[in-house]
Amino acid sequence: MLPLAVLAQQRPAPKGGTPPKGQRIELLTAGELVGGDFNGVEIRKLIGNVSFKQQNTFIYCDSAYQYIGRNALEAFSNVRIVENDTLTITGDQAFYDGDTRKARMTGNVVMRDPRMTLITQTLDYDLNRKQAYYTNGGRLTDPENTLTSQRGYYNTASKVFSFRRDVRLTTKDNLITTDSLQYNTVSKIAYFFGPTRITGQEGRSLYAENGYYNTITRVSNFQRNAKIETPDYLLGGDKLVYDEARQYGVATGNVSMTSKKDNILIRGDVGRYWRALGKAKVYGAPVMRNISDRDTLFLAADTLMSVEGQPGQTSGGIIYAFPKVRIFRADLQGRCDSLTYDRQDSIIYLNRNPILWSDKNQLTSDSMEIQQRRGKIDQMRLYANAFIVGQDTLLNFNQVKGRNMVAYFGDNKIKKVDVVGNAESLYFALEGDTTTTGMNKAVSATMALRFADNKLQTITFQTNPDASFIPPHELKEEDKTLKGMQWRIKERPSRRATLGKHFNLPAKAKPKKTNTKTKKSPPKAKPKAAPNAKKPPSRPTPVRAAVN
Repeated sequence: MLPLAVLAQQRPAPKGGTPPKGQRIELLTAGELVGGDFNGVEIRKLIGNVSFKQQNTFIYCDSAYQYIGRNALEAFSNVRIVENDTLTITGDQAFYDGDTRKARMTGNVVMRDPRMTLITQTLDYDLNRKQAYYTNGGRLTDPENTLTSQRGYYNTASKVFSFRRDVRLTTKDNLITTDSLQYNTVSKIAYFFGPTRITGQEGRSLYAENGYYNTITRVSNFQRNAKIETPDYLLGGDKLVYDEARQYGVATGNVSMTSKKDNILIRGDVGRYWRALGKAKVYGAPVMRNISDRDTLFLAADTLMSVEGQPGQTSGGIIYAFPKVRIFRADLQGRCDSLTYDRQDSIIYLNRNPILWSDKNQLTSDSMEIQQRRGKIDQMRLYANAFIVGQDTLLNFNQVKGRNMVAYFGDNKIKKVDVVGNAESLYFALEGDTTTTGMNKAVSATMALRFADNKLQTITFQTNPDASFIPPHELKEEDKTLKGMQWRIKERPSRRATLGKHFNLPAKAKPKKTNTKTKKSPPKAKPKAAPNAKKPPSRPTPVRAAVN
Protein backbone atom coordinates (compact mmCIF):
# COMPACT_ATOMS: atom_id res chain seq x y z
CA MET A 1 0.00 0.00 0.00
CA LEU A 2 2.93 2.35 0.64
CA PRO A 3 3.76 3.27 -2.98
CA LEU A 4 0.16 4.27 -3.75
CA ALA A 5 -0.06 6.33 -0.55
CA VAL A 6 3.12 8.18 -1.42
CA LEU A 7 1.89 8.65 -5.00
CA ALA A 8 -1.35 10.16 -3.71
CA GLN A 9 0.57 12.47 -1.39
CA GLN A 10 2.95 13.67 -4.10
CA ARG A 11 0.49 14.19 -6.98
CA PRO A 12 1.13 17.71 -8.33
CA ALA A 13 -1.71 20.18 -8.52
CA PRO A 14 -2.79 21.12 -12.07
CA LYS A 15 -1.60 24.35 -13.64
CA GLY A 16 -3.49 27.42 -12.62
CA GLY A 17 -3.51 26.75 -8.87
CA THR A 18 -5.46 24.46 -6.56
CA PRO A 19 -8.13 22.36 -8.31
CA PRO A 20 -11.72 23.17 -7.45
CA LYS A 21 -13.19 21.10 -4.63
CA GLY A 22 -15.49 18.34 -5.78
CA GLN A 23 -18.36 16.85 -3.91
CA ARG A 24 -17.12 15.12 -0.79
CA ILE A 25 -16.62 11.34 -1.06
CA GLU A 26 -19.19 9.79 1.27
CA LEU A 27 -18.40 6.69 3.33
CA LEU A 28 -21.37 4.33 3.24
CA THR A 29 -20.29 1.17 5.03
CA ALA A 30 -17.25 -0.37 6.72
CA GLY A 31 -16.80 -3.29 9.12
CA GLU A 32 -14.06 -1.54 11.09
CA LEU A 33 -12.77 2.04 11.15
CA VAL A 34 -9.38 3.05 12.56
CA GLY A 35 -8.13 6.65 12.54
CA GLY A 36 -4.52 7.79 12.62
CA ASP A 37 -1.57 9.19 10.72
CA PHE A 38 0.29 7.46 7.91
CA ASN A 39 3.65 9.03 7.00
CA GLY A 40 2.41 12.29 8.45
CA VAL A 41 -0.88 12.16 6.51
CA GLU A 42 -4.15 11.93 8.45
CA ILE A 43 -6.21 8.97 7.20
CA ARG A 44 -9.07 6.69 8.10
CA LYS A 45 -8.25 3.00 7.70
CA LEU A 46 -11.38 1.07 6.75
CA ILE A 47 -11.60 -2.74 6.84
CA GLY A 48 -14.32 -5.16 5.73
CA ASN A 49 -17.23 -4.59 3.35
CA VAL A 50 -16.17 -1.01 2.54
CA SER A 51 -18.28 1.16 0.23
CA PHE A 52 -18.21 4.83 -0.85
CA LYS A 53 -20.38 7.12 -2.94
CA GLN A 54 -19.82 10.32 -4.89
CA GLN A 55 -22.72 11.57 -7.04
CA ASN A 56 -23.77 8.57 -9.15
CA THR A 57 -20.49 6.69 -8.65
CA PHE A 58 -20.09 3.86 -6.11
CA ILE A 59 -16.83 2.29 -4.95
CA TYR A 60 -16.62 -1.12 -3.20
CA CYS A 61 -13.58 -2.91 -1.77
CA ASP A 62 -12.31 -5.12 1.12
CA SER A 63 -10.26 -2.31 2.70
CA ALA A 64 -9.37 1.31 2.05
CA TYR A 65 -7.46 4.40 3.14
CA GLN A 66 -9.59 7.56 3.14
CA TYR A 67 -7.59 10.78 3.33
CA ILE A 68 -8.98 13.33 5.77
CA GLY A 69 -7.16 16.39 4.46
CA ARG A 70 -8.04 15.78 0.83
CA ASN A 71 -10.96 14.35 -1.08
CA ALA A 72 -9.26 11.09 -2.11
CA LEU A 73 -9.00 7.42 -1.20
CA GLU A 74 -7.11 4.23 -1.95
CA ALA A 75 -8.97 0.93 -2.23
CA PHE A 76 -7.55 -2.58 -1.89
CA SER A 77 -8.67 -6.11 -2.82
CA ASN A 78 -11.81 -6.88 -4.83
CA VAL A 79 -12.14 -3.26 -5.84
CA ARG A 80 -15.22 -2.38 -7.86
CA ILE A 81 -16.25 1.01 -9.29
CA VAL A 82 -19.85 1.30 -10.56
CA GLU A 83 -21.17 4.29 -12.52
CA ASN A 84 -24.86 4.78 -13.34
CA ASP A 85 -25.45 1.06 -12.93
CA THR A 86 -24.16 0.58 -16.50
CA LEU A 87 -20.35 0.77 -16.26
CA THR A 88 -18.35 -1.45 -13.90
CA ILE A 89 -14.58 -1.52 -13.37
CA THR A 90 -12.97 -4.20 -11.19
CA GLY A 91 -9.35 -4.76 -10.14
CA ASP A 92 -6.91 -5.41 -7.29
CA GLN A 93 -6.18 -1.79 -6.27
CA ALA A 94 -7.45 1.68 -7.07
CA PHE A 95 -6.71 5.32 -6.33
CA TYR A 96 -9.59 7.78 -6.65
CA ASP A 97 -9.39 11.59 -6.50
CA GLY A 98 -12.80 13.03 -5.68
CA ASP A 99 -11.91 16.57 -6.76
CA THR A 100 -10.71 15.67 -10.27
CA ARG A 101 -12.93 12.58 -10.39
CA LYS A 102 -10.08 10.53 -11.83
CA ALA A 103 -9.48 6.89 -10.97
CA ARG A 104 -6.55 4.57 -11.59
CA MET A 105 -7.21 0.83 -11.33
CA THR A 106 -4.34 -1.69 -11.29
CA GLY A 107 -4.02 -5.46 -11.30
CA ASN A 108 -6.37 -7.74 -13.29
CA VAL A 109 -8.52 -4.82 -14.41
CA VAL A 110 -11.84 -5.57 -16.10
CA MET A 111 -14.15 -2.86 -17.48
CA ARG A 112 -17.67 -3.85 -18.51
CA ASP A 113 -20.68 -2.14 -19.99
CA PRO A 114 -23.70 -3.68 -21.77
CA ARG A 115 -21.81 -3.73 -25.10
CA MET A 116 -18.26 -4.84 -24.33
CA THR A 117 -15.66 -6.16 -21.88
CA LEU A 118 -12.14 -4.73 -21.58
CA ILE A 119 -9.30 -6.55 -19.82
CA THR A 120 -5.95 -4.90 -18.98
CA GLN A 121 -3.48 -4.51 -16.12
CA THR A 122 -3.73 -0.74 -15.56
CA LEU A 123 -6.61 1.55 -16.44
CA ASP A 124 -7.05 5.29 -15.96
CA TYR A 125 -10.60 6.66 -16.00
CA ASP A 126 -11.67 10.30 -16.07
CA LEU A 127 -15.30 10.32 -14.86
CA ASN A 128 -15.84 13.97 -15.84
CA ARG A 129 -14.69 13.51 -19.44
CA LYS A 130 -16.01 9.94 -19.63
CA GLN A 131 -12.68 8.68 -20.93
CA ALA A 132 -10.75 5.56 -19.99
CA TYR A 133 -7.32 4.57 -21.31
CA TYR A 134 -4.59 1.99 -20.94
CA THR A 135 -0.97 2.01 -22.14
CA ASN A 136 0.39 -1.46 -21.38
CA GLY A 137 -1.77 -3.78 -23.47
CA GLY A 138 -5.44 -4.63 -23.39
CA ARG A 139 -8.11 -6.88 -24.90
CA LEU A 140 -11.65 -5.83 -25.77
CA THR A 141 -14.38 -8.35 -26.53
CA ASP A 142 -18.01 -8.03 -27.57
CA PRO A 143 -20.44 -10.68 -28.82
CA GLU A 144 -19.04 -10.48 -32.37
CA ASN A 145 -15.38 -9.41 -32.15
CA THR A 146 -12.15 -9.48 -30.17
CA LEU A 147 -9.69 -6.60 -30.29
CA THR A 148 -6.19 -6.31 -28.80
CA SER A 149 -3.67 -3.46 -28.77
CA GLN A 150 -0.86 -1.94 -26.74
CA ARG A 151 -2.74 1.31 -26.09
CA GLY A 152 -6.42 2.11 -25.99
CA TYR A 153 -8.80 5.00 -25.28
CA TYR A 154 -12.52 4.55 -24.59
CA ASN A 155 -15.18 7.24 -24.46
CA THR A 156 -17.97 5.79 -22.31
CA ALA A 157 -20.41 8.44 -23.56
CA SER A 158 -19.93 7.95 -27.33
CA LYS A 159 -19.03 4.25 -26.90
CA VAL A 160 -16.04 4.74 -29.23
CA PHE A 161 -12.66 3.04 -28.69
CA SER A 162 -9.38 4.30 -30.15
CA PHE A 163 -6.53 1.81 -30.36
CA ARG A 164 -2.82 2.32 -31.03
CA ARG A 165 0.14 0.03 -31.74
CA ASP A 166 -0.07 -3.64 -32.73
CA VAL A 167 -3.85 -3.53 -33.17
CA ARG A 168 -5.56 -6.84 -34.03
CA LEU A 169 -9.31 -7.07 -34.57
CA THR A 170 -10.61 -10.62 -34.94
CA THR A 171 -14.10 -11.06 -36.37
CA LYS A 172 -16.03 -14.16 -37.33
CA ASP A 173 -14.60 -14.11 -40.85
CA ASN A 174 -11.53 -11.85 -40.80
CA LEU A 175 -8.42 -10.71 -39.00
CA ILE A 176 -7.66 -6.98 -39.17
CA THR A 177 -4.14 -5.82 -38.36
CA THR A 178 -3.08 -2.16 -38.14
CA ASP A 179 -1.35 0.37 -35.88
CA SER A 180 -4.22 2.84 -35.55
CA LEU A 181 -7.90 1.93 -35.35
CA GLN A 182 -11.12 3.44 -34.02
CA TYR A 183 -13.99 1.12 -33.08
CA ASN A 184 -17.59 2.06 -32.36
CA THR A 185 -19.03 -0.51 -29.94
CA VAL A 186 -22.59 0.50 -30.92
CA SER A 187 -22.39 0.44 -34.75
CA LYS A 188 -19.60 -2.20 -34.76
CA ILE A 189 -17.74 -0.16 -37.38
CA ALA A 190 -13.92 -0.08 -37.33
CA TYR A 191 -12.15 3.00 -38.74
CA PHE A 192 -8.43 2.89 -39.55
CA PHE A 193 -5.95 5.67 -40.28
CA GLY A 194 -2.78 3.90 -41.38
CA PRO A 195 -1.57 0.80 -43.24
CA THR A 196 -4.22 -1.87 -42.55
CA ARG A 197 -4.70 -5.42 -43.77
CA ILE A 198 -7.88 -7.52 -43.56
CA THR A 199 -7.13 -11.22 -43.97
CA GLY A 200 -10.06 -13.49 -44.75
CA GLN A 201 -10.78 -17.03 -45.76
CA GLU A 202 -9.38 -18.87 -48.79
CA GLY A 203 -6.30 -16.66 -48.94
CA ARG A 204 -8.16 -13.40 -49.61
CA SER A 205 -6.83 -10.19 -48.09
CA LEU A 206 -7.61 -6.46 -48.36
CA TYR A 207 -5.13 -3.65 -47.78
CA ALA A 208 -5.54 0.11 -47.46
CA GLU A 209 -4.12 3.11 -45.62
CA ASN A 210 -7.41 4.76 -44.69
CA GLY A 211 -11.08 3.79 -44.51
CA TYR A 212 -13.52 1.74 -42.47
CA TYR A 213 -14.92 -1.78 -42.10
CA ASN A 214 -18.44 -2.66 -40.89
CA THR A 215 -18.11 -5.88 -38.88
CA ILE A 216 -21.89 -6.48 -39.08
CA THR A 217 -22.56 -5.96 -42.81
CA ARG A 218 -18.96 -6.96 -43.69
CA VAL A 219 -18.62 -4.05 -46.10
CA SER A 220 -15.18 -2.41 -46.46
CA ASN A 221 -14.73 1.15 -47.68
CA PHE A 222 -11.03 1.72 -48.32
CA GLN A 223 -9.18 4.89 -49.24
CA ARG A 224 -5.59 5.50 -50.31
CA ASN A 225 -3.65 2.71 -52.00
CA ALA A 226 -6.48 0.17 -51.57
CA LYS A 227 -6.02 -3.43 -52.75
CA ILE A 228 -7.86 -6.74 -52.69
CA GLU A 229 -5.72 -9.83 -53.17
CA THR A 230 -6.59 -13.47 -53.88
CA PRO A 231 -4.23 -16.38 -54.64
CA ASP A 232 -4.63 -15.61 -58.36
CA TYR A 233 -5.45 -11.88 -58.63
CA LEU A 234 -4.61 -8.47 -57.20
CA LEU A 235 -7.11 -5.61 -57.68
CA GLY A 236 -6.23 -2.12 -56.46
CA GLY A 237 -7.14 1.55 -56.78
CA ASP A 238 -7.26 4.87 -54.98
CA LYS A 239 -10.60 3.77 -53.47
CA LEU A 240 -12.07 0.32 -52.96
CA VAL A 241 -15.48 -0.80 -51.68
CA TYR A 242 -15.86 -4.53 -51.04
CA ASP A 243 -18.99 -6.36 -49.90
CA GLU A 244 -18.03 -9.74 -48.44
CA ALA A 245 -21.62 -11.01 -48.31
CA ARG A 246 -22.06 -10.42 -52.04
CA GLN A 247 -18.37 -11.08 -52.80
CA TYR A 248 -18.41 -7.94 -54.93
CA GLY A 249 -15.90 -5.09 -55.04
CA VAL A 250 -15.56 -1.74 -56.86
CA ALA A 251 -12.24 0.06 -57.25
CA THR A 252 -11.94 3.63 -58.61
CA GLY A 253 -9.04 5.91 -59.46
CA ASN A 254 -5.76 4.50 -60.88
CA VAL A 255 -7.21 0.99 -60.93
CA SER A 256 -4.86 -1.94 -61.54
CA MET A 257 -5.65 -5.65 -61.82
CA THR A 258 -2.84 -8.21 -61.89
CA SER A 259 -3.10 -11.86 -62.87
CA LYS A 260 -0.25 -13.52 -60.98
CA LYS A 261 -0.13 -16.73 -63.01
CA ASP A 262 0.47 -15.30 -66.48
CA ASN A 263 2.04 -11.90 -65.78
CA ILE A 264 -0.93 -9.85 -67.00
CA LEU A 265 -1.57 -6.33 -65.70
CA ILE A 266 -4.70 -4.29 -66.53
CA ARG A 267 -5.00 -0.60 -65.64
CA GLY A 268 -7.97 1.76 -65.90
CA ASP A 269 -10.19 4.22 -64.05
CA VAL A 270 -12.89 1.89 -62.64
CA GLY A 271 -12.75 -1.80 -61.81
CA ARG A 272 -15.49 -4.19 -60.70
CA TYR A 273 -14.84 -7.63 -59.23
CA TRP A 274 -17.23 -10.55 -58.69
CA ARG A 275 -15.30 -13.08 -56.61
CA ALA A 276 -17.92 -15.84 -56.74
CA LEU A 277 -18.00 -15.63 -60.55
CA GLY A 278 -14.26 -15.15 -60.87
CA LYS A 279 -14.93 -12.14 -63.08
CA ALA A 280 -13.48 -8.63 -63.19
CA LYS A 281 -14.23 -5.65 -65.46
CA VAL A 282 -12.10 -2.53 -65.95
CA TYR A 283 -13.42 0.68 -67.56
CA GLY A 284 -12.05 4.14 -68.28
CA ALA A 285 -9.49 3.79 -71.10
CA PRO A 286 -8.24 0.43 -69.75
CA VAL A 287 -4.98 -1.07 -71.04
CA MET A 288 -3.66 -4.61 -70.58
CA ARG A 289 0.05 -5.42 -70.50
CA ASN A 290 1.22 -8.99 -71.05
CA ILE A 291 4.96 -9.73 -70.84
CA SER A 292 6.06 -13.06 -72.29
CA ASP A 293 9.61 -14.03 -73.19
CA ARG A 294 10.71 -10.35 -73.18
CA ASP A 295 7.97 -9.44 -75.67
CA THR A 296 5.34 -7.05 -74.32
CA LEU A 297 1.82 -7.03 -75.72
CA PHE A 298 -0.43 -4.05 -74.97
CA LEU A 299 -4.19 -4.32 -75.43
CA ALA A 300 -6.59 -1.35 -75.11
CA ALA A 301 -10.38 -1.03 -75.45
CA ASP A 302 -13.34 0.73 -73.88
CA THR A 303 -13.87 -2.29 -71.57
CA LEU A 304 -11.58 -5.13 -70.53
CA MET A 305 -13.02 -8.16 -68.73
CA SER A 306 -11.12 -11.02 -67.13
CA VAL A 307 -12.75 -14.35 -66.28
CA GLU A 308 -10.79 -16.75 -64.08
CA GLY A 309 -10.40 -20.37 -65.07
CA GLN A 310 -12.85 -22.72 -63.34
CA PRO A 311 -11.63 -25.90 -61.59
CA GLY A 312 -12.03 -28.90 -63.86
CA GLN A 313 -12.68 -26.72 -66.91
CA THR A 314 -10.01 -24.18 -67.82
CA SER A 315 -7.04 -23.11 -65.76
CA GLY A 316 -5.81 -20.12 -67.72
CA GLY A 317 -8.89 -17.93 -67.90
CA ILE A 318 -10.07 -15.58 -70.64
CA ILE A 319 -9.65 -11.86 -71.39
CA TYR A 320 -12.47 -10.10 -73.29
CA ALA A 321 -11.96 -6.66 -74.88
CA PHE A 322 -14.69 -4.51 -76.46
CA PRO A 323 -15.33 -2.24 -78.29
CA LYS A 324 -12.68 -0.16 -80.16
CA VAL A 325 -9.89 -2.64 -79.50
CA ARG A 326 -6.27 -1.63 -80.16
CA ILE A 327 -3.24 -3.92 -80.09
CA PHE A 328 0.39 -2.87 -79.90
CA ARG A 329 3.53 -4.95 -79.85
CA ALA A 330 6.91 -4.07 -81.33
CA ASP A 331 6.29 -6.44 -84.25
CA LEU A 332 2.49 -6.34 -84.45
CA GLN A 333 -0.22 -3.67 -84.28
CA GLY A 334 -3.94 -3.95 -84.90
CA ARG A 335 -7.56 -2.92 -84.42
CA CYS A 336 -10.92 -4.67 -84.19
CA ASP A 337 -14.32 -4.25 -82.57
CA SER A 338 -14.04 -7.10 -80.06
CA LEU A 339 -11.36 -9.54 -78.96
CA THR A 340 -11.08 -12.75 -76.93
CA TYR A 341 -7.78 -13.89 -75.43
CA ASP A 342 -7.76 -17.51 -74.25
CA ARG A 343 -4.85 -17.52 -71.82
CA GLN A 344 -4.78 -21.29 -71.46
CA ASP A 345 -4.18 -21.93 -75.18
CA SER A 346 -2.50 -18.56 -75.86
CA ILE A 347 -4.94 -17.89 -78.71
CA ILE A 348 -6.27 -14.40 -79.54
CA TYR A 349 -9.56 -14.17 -81.46
CA LEU A 350 -10.26 -10.90 -83.30
CA ASN A 351 -13.87 -10.33 -84.36
CA ARG A 352 -15.78 -7.90 -86.57
CA ASN A 353 -13.56 -6.43 -89.30
CA PRO A 354 -10.14 -6.82 -87.69
CA ILE A 355 -7.02 -5.30 -89.20
CA LEU A 356 -3.38 -6.10 -88.33
CA TRP A 357 -0.02 -4.71 -89.37
CA SER A 358 3.17 -6.77 -89.29
CA ASP A 359 6.14 -4.71 -90.42
CA LYS A 360 5.04 -3.33 -93.83
CA ASN A 361 2.21 -5.83 -94.31
CA GLN A 362 -1.47 -5.06 -93.68
CA LEU A 363 -3.83 -8.00 -93.00
CA THR A 364 -7.65 -7.82 -93.02
CA SER A 365 -10.55 -10.30 -92.96
CA ASP A 366 -13.97 -10.76 -91.37
CA SER A 367 -12.36 -12.46 -88.33
CA MET A 368 -8.88 -13.56 -87.27
CA GLU A 369 -7.12 -15.93 -84.94
CA ILE A 370 -3.58 -15.44 -83.57
CA GLN A 371 -1.94 -18.56 -82.17
CA GLN A 372 1.10 -18.11 -79.93
CA ARG A 373 3.79 -20.47 -78.77
CA ARG A 374 6.12 -19.58 -75.92
CA GLY A 375 5.05 -15.96 -76.12
CA LYS A 376 5.76 -15.59 -79.84
CA ILE A 377 3.35 -15.59 -82.79
CA ASP A 378 3.21 -19.05 -84.37
CA GLN A 379 0.23 -18.84 -86.75
CA MET A 380 -2.27 -16.27 -87.88
CA ARG A 381 -5.54 -17.45 -89.43
CA LEU A 382 -7.73 -15.12 -91.52
CA TYR A 383 -11.34 -16.20 -92.07
CA ALA A 384 -13.55 -14.87 -94.92
CA ASN A 385 -12.51 -12.04 -97.26
CA ALA A 386 -8.84 -12.40 -96.31
CA PHE A 387 -6.59 -9.69 -97.73
CA ILE A 388 -2.87 -8.90 -97.37
CA VAL A 389 -1.42 -5.62 -98.65
CA GLY A 390 2.25 -4.59 -98.53
CA GLN A 391 3.91 -1.42 -99.77
CA ASP A 392 7.28 -1.59 -101.49
CA THR A 393 10.04 1.04 -101.63
CA LEU A 394 8.40 2.73 -104.64
CA LEU A 395 5.05 2.93 -102.80
CA ASN A 396 3.47 0.27 -104.99
CA PHE A 397 0.90 -1.94 -103.27
CA ASN A 398 1.53 -5.68 -103.47
CA GLN A 399 -1.71 -7.55 -102.78
CA VAL A 400 -3.01 -11.04 -102.07
CA LYS A 401 -6.63 -11.97 -101.41
CA GLY A 402 -8.66 -15.11 -100.96
CA ARG A 403 -11.45 -16.78 -99.05
CA ASN A 404 -9.20 -17.82 -96.11
CA MET A 405 -5.52 -17.54 -95.27
CA VAL A 406 -3.05 -19.12 -92.86
CA ALA A 407 0.13 -17.16 -92.11
CA TYR A 408 3.08 -18.97 -90.49
CA PHE A 409 5.62 -17.05 -88.42
CA GLY A 410 9.17 -17.61 -87.24
CA ASP A 411 10.87 -15.23 -84.82
CA ASN A 412 7.73 -13.07 -85.07
CA LYS A 413 8.21 -12.59 -88.84
CA ILE A 414 6.00 -13.90 -91.65
CA LYS A 415 7.61 -16.95 -93.27
CA LYS A 416 4.79 -18.43 -95.33
CA VAL A 417 1.17 -17.68 -96.25
CA ASP A 418 -1.29 -20.26 -97.61
CA VAL A 419 -4.26 -18.79 -99.49
CA VAL A 420 -7.20 -21.18 -99.62
CA GLY A 421 -10.05 -20.54 -102.06
CA ASN A 422 -10.45 -17.88 -104.77
CA ALA A 423 -6.82 -16.80 -104.47
CA GLU A 424 -5.67 -13.68 -106.31
CA SER A 425 -2.30 -11.94 -106.23
CA LEU A 426 -0.88 -8.74 -107.59
CA TYR A 427 2.85 -8.05 -107.18
CA PHE A 428 5.15 -5.46 -108.68
CA ALA A 429 8.56 -6.45 -110.00
CA LEU A 430 11.37 -4.03 -109.10
CA GLU A 431 14.89 -3.53 -110.25
CA GLY A 432 17.12 -2.69 -107.32
CA ASP A 433 14.26 -1.16 -105.35
CA THR A 434 14.43 1.85 -107.67
CA THR A 435 12.56 0.99 -110.87
CA THR A 436 9.29 -0.84 -111.57
CA THR A 437 9.82 -3.41 -114.31
CA GLY A 438 6.27 -4.70 -114.44
CA MET A 439 3.46 -6.28 -112.49
CA ASN A 440 2.65 -9.95 -111.89
CA LYS A 441 -1.04 -10.76 -111.66
CA ALA A 442 -2.38 -14.24 -111.00
CA VAL A 443 -5.56 -16.09 -110.13
CA SER A 444 -5.65 -19.59 -108.62
CA ALA A 445 -7.79 -21.75 -106.38
CA THR A 446 -4.94 -21.90 -103.85
CA MET A 447 -1.58 -20.18 -103.45
CA ALA A 448 1.49 -20.47 -101.24
CA LEU A 449 3.65 -17.40 -100.59
CA ARG A 450 7.09 -17.57 -99.01
CA PHE A 451 8.79 -14.60 -97.33
CA ALA A 452 12.24 -13.62 -96.13
CA ASP A 453 12.61 -10.65 -93.76
CA ASN A 454 8.90 -9.95 -94.29
CA LYS A 455 9.50 -9.57 -98.07
CA LEU A 456 7.91 -11.84 -100.66
CA GLN A 457 10.34 -14.26 -102.31
CA THR A 458 8.22 -16.80 -104.20
CA ILE A 459 4.58 -17.45 -105.11
CA THR A 460 3.41 -20.96 -105.87
CA PHE A 461 0.09 -21.40 -107.72
CA GLN A 462 -1.19 -24.80 -106.73
CA THR A 463 -4.57 -25.31 -108.41
CA ASN A 464 -5.89 -24.05 -111.78
CA PRO A 465 -3.55 -21.05 -112.10
CA ASP A 466 -3.93 -18.16 -114.55
CA ALA A 467 -0.98 -15.77 -114.41
CA SER A 468 0.11 -12.79 -116.50
CA PHE A 469 2.86 -10.17 -116.49
CA ILE A 470 2.03 -6.56 -117.40
CA PRO A 471 4.94 -4.30 -118.45
CA PRO A 472 5.04 -0.73 -117.05
CA HIS A 473 3.92 1.03 -120.24
CA GLU A 474 0.73 -1.09 -120.32
CA LEU A 475 -0.19 -0.58 -116.66
CA LYS A 476 -3.40 1.28 -116.01
CA GLU A 477 -4.47 2.66 -112.65
CA GLU A 478 -7.43 0.30 -112.43
CA ASP A 479 -5.05 -2.65 -112.94
CA LYS A 480 -2.97 -1.76 -109.86
CA THR A 481 -5.49 -2.84 -107.23
CA LEU A 482 -7.55 -5.93 -106.54
CA LYS A 483 -11.23 -5.52 -105.80
CA GLY A 484 -11.82 -4.54 -102.17
CA MET A 485 -8.27 -3.28 -101.59
CA GLN A 486 -7.93 -0.50 -98.97
CA TRP A 487 -4.70 0.90 -97.57
CA ARG A 488 -5.56 1.98 -94.00
CA ILE A 489 -2.15 2.88 -92.66
CA LYS A 490 -3.52 5.99 -90.92
CA GLU A 491 -5.50 3.70 -88.60
CA ARG A 492 -2.36 1.89 -87.43
CA PRO A 493 -2.20 2.41 -83.64
CA SER A 494 0.94 3.94 -82.22
CA ARG A 495 2.50 2.97 -78.90
CA ARG A 496 1.49 6.23 -77.21
CA ALA A 497 -2.10 6.09 -78.48
CA THR A 498 -2.49 2.48 -77.31
CA LEU A 499 -0.89 2.84 -73.88
CA GLY A 500 -2.79 6.05 -73.06
CA LYS A 501 -2.38 7.67 -69.65
CA HIS A 502 -2.05 4.45 -67.65
CA PHE A 503 1.28 3.16 -69.01
CA ASN A 504 2.86 6.09 -70.86
CA LEU A 505 5.68 7.76 -68.95
CA PRO A 506 5.35 11.51 -68.32
CA ALA A 507 6.92 13.65 -71.00
CA LYS A 508 10.43 14.82 -70.23
CA ALA A 509 10.87 18.52 -69.58
CA LYS A 510 12.53 20.38 -72.42
CA PRO A 511 15.93 21.88 -71.60
CA LYS A 512 15.92 25.61 -71.08
CA LYS A 513 17.37 27.76 -73.83
CA THR A 514 20.52 29.67 -72.97
CA ASN A 515 21.71 32.97 -74.41
CA THR A 516 25.27 31.75 -74.77
CA LYS A 517 26.49 32.57 -78.25
CA THR A 518 28.74 30.06 -79.98
CA LYS A 519 30.79 30.56 -83.06
CA LYS A 520 29.72 28.51 -86.03
CA SER A 521 32.42 26.32 -87.52
CA PRO A 522 32.94 26.74 -91.26
CA PRO A 523 31.22 24.12 -93.43
CA LYS A 524 33.36 21.22 -94.46
CA ALA A 525 34.19 20.97 -98.11
CA LYS A 526 32.56 18.07 -99.91
CA PRO A 527 34.95 15.73 -101.74
CA LYS A 528 34.76 16.09 -105.50
CA ALA A 529 33.62 13.13 -107.50
CA ALA A 530 36.03 11.60 -109.95
CA PRO A 531 35.40 12.50 -113.57
CA ASN A 532 33.23 10.11 -115.61
CA ALA A 533 32.37 8.20 -112.40
CA LYS A 534 29.19 6.11 -112.58
CA LYS A 535 26.93 4.74 -109.83
CA PRO A 536 27.21 0.96 -109.40
CA PRO A 537 24.16 -0.83 -110.79
CA SER A 538 21.68 -2.01 -108.15
CA ARG A 539 20.58 -5.62 -108.05
CA PRO A 540 16.96 -6.36 -108.98
CA THR A 541 14.66 -7.91 -106.39
CA PRO A 542 13.29 -11.06 -108.00
CA VAL A 543 9.90 -12.59 -107.22
CA ARG A 544 9.83 -16.14 -108.55
CA ALA A 545 6.54 -17.72 -109.58
CA ALA A 546 6.09 -21.44 -109.73
CA VAL A 547 3.22 -23.64 -110.89
CA ASN A 548 2.56 -27.00 -109.22
